[in-house]
Amino acid sequence: MYYFPLQPPYFLLLVGFLTALTSGLALSGTLKVIVQNWPSERAENTKPRSSLKQLLVPFIGITGGTCLFLSSGLEIFGFPSTLALGVGLPISLFTCLLVWLQLGSMMTFIEREGMQSLDLDSFS
Repeated sequence: MYYFPLQPPYFLLLVGFLTALTSGLALSGTLKVIVQNWPSERAENTKPRSSLKQLLVPFIGITGGTCLFLSSGLEIFGFPSTLALGVGLPISLFTCLLVWLQLGSMMTFIEREGMQSLDLDSFS
């Protein structure tokens, strides 16, 4: 007994992919602007403000798009809708939470130690 959906959510799969892609481009642009502004903030001797707040909206877009993409993909491959959402939502939320925590720690490290501290080519 196989489950085949009558109307596979191909459109939702495409919407989730495009949402994650455009939000990723917005996150990349915002991150570039934040990093370019760091030297001018240090010159002013002001306390560095939390730049993670500026990245929150694009990152939520990536998380939502990833969840929609994963859940729709699972439903296309035969999972019932509730089970696809029940599997896709925790996986995408947990993964995005781990990426968010890593991004925050890396930004703090770079802000404190400088960009030269991430020179991975010098280890070889």
